[in-house]
Amino acid sequence: MKKNTIDSAPFSFSHSTYDIKKNYNYLLKYKEVDNKGRYFFWDEFKYRVPQEDDAKIAWWATKWARFSKMKPIDYTDKDENHFSFCMPDALQAKLHKIAKLSAQGIVPHNSIKRNYLISSLLMEEAISSSQLEGASTTRRIAKEMLTSGRKAKNDDERMIVNNYFLMQEVKRTKNDSLTIDMILKYHKIATRENTNNGNTSGQFRKNNNIVITDGFDVVHEPPCFKKIEKRLQVVCDFANMDHLGEDGKIFIHPIVKAIILHFMIGYEHPFPDGNGRTARAIFYWFMLKNGFDYFEYVSISKLLKDAPTQYGKSFLYSENDDNDLTYFIFYQVDIIIRAIDELLNYLQEKSREFEEVTNLLSTSKIGNDLNFIQKDIVKKAIKNPGRIFTSKEIMLDYDKTANTARKYLNELVDYKILASIKNGNTKGYIAPSNIREILENN
Repeated sequence: MKKNTIDSAPFSFSHSTYDIKKNYNYLLKYKEVDNKGRYFFWDEFKYRVPQEDDAKIAWWATKWARFSKMKPIDYTDKDENHFSFCMPDALQAKLHKIAKLSAQGIVPHNSIKRNYLISSLLMEEAISSSQLEGASTTRRIAKEMLTSGRKAKNDDERMIVNNYFLMQEVKRTKNDSLTIDMILKYHKIATRENTNNGNTSGQFRKNNNIVITDGFDVVHEPPCFKKIEKRLQVVCDFANMDHLGEDGKIFIHPIVKAIILHFMIGYEHPFPDGNGRTARAIFYWFMLKNGFDYFEYVSISKLLKDAPTQYGKSFLYSENDDNDLTYFIFYQVDIIIRAIDELLNYLQEKSREFEEVTNLLSTSKIGNDLNFIQKDIVKKAIKNPGRIFTSKEIMLDYDKTANTARKYLNELVDYKILASIKNGNTKGYIAPSNIREILENN
């Protein structure tokens, strides 16, 4: 099996590769990014060089511009070469956009309204992350399983349940420092009852019989298993270190640092299986830890799943171009922005739906008696006649106690908006087909 699936750069960067005076015009012309703010690797860069320019000299000039702004970090590859990254203006502009959106407040602060708007997002990352790893269960079945509380029937469903509980653990530990024990616990939750590739939940790999391929070629060989604990301690130290730029220390934007942590776990590949899920969990942990609370509702895995080749290439570019993490950072920042845009569109649509239900209820005597959650249940019932709700579903969707969930549902039964039935051993609440008529007559 071959190694590497990309057209490698023509040389390792050195200032002396070409004569500076003779090629000074190249140094003036070529910057870290192209005129559209894109940070290309050689395999794409070479096709975008004007015909009158020498592609290799242009690449050398671009690398010079990048090298002059590189920030090395306290993390090395398996050959003890440091990783580094740079911050072109185009990347800083993207980070500013994310920070600005955060400052404006993406998700409403009112707890009831927030739960109404994001109820169906709570499970999105758990499902998408599993599907990125190969789980084939549909979203409809996955959400039905999680909301009903039924046991997983197969490995794919089990992966989704595990990821759901992993995201809950990330929220629970968001104020903790990163430790090796925490990494192991994240992995244990993510891979419970998973024995793929000889995996044991919560345990590091015991050999080097693992390579990452794209199905045809080897794209990454992780560091030796004997060094896992030592190297992961470096990762933990990096995560817990203050990188606020004070006292002459390096400044690393929190979003960039979260992305670098994601890369580190992927590079180390400390487990036989479940590395991607663990890496993304640590990304979310650091984002929540640094005040980006709405990120529990932002699903990056959904978009990574839609373009797995680009996801893999961003790893590969960083590893194959002088350990330049900027490729991976750029790609992930673009994914984050797209994921936030999807969240904003979702919230806008949810708000519109809510207004429709509110208008419908405004002509009903019971309209003022229902809270946000009950109105959301009414909305779902109107859209899906015959749907069966359970107190377990309401409890999970809106972060309420079992008693409160039952209370909300039973009140809707009293108003005849829902009807109580037995659903196996569980009490269910079914949506009748004439809810609009019921509301108009109340």
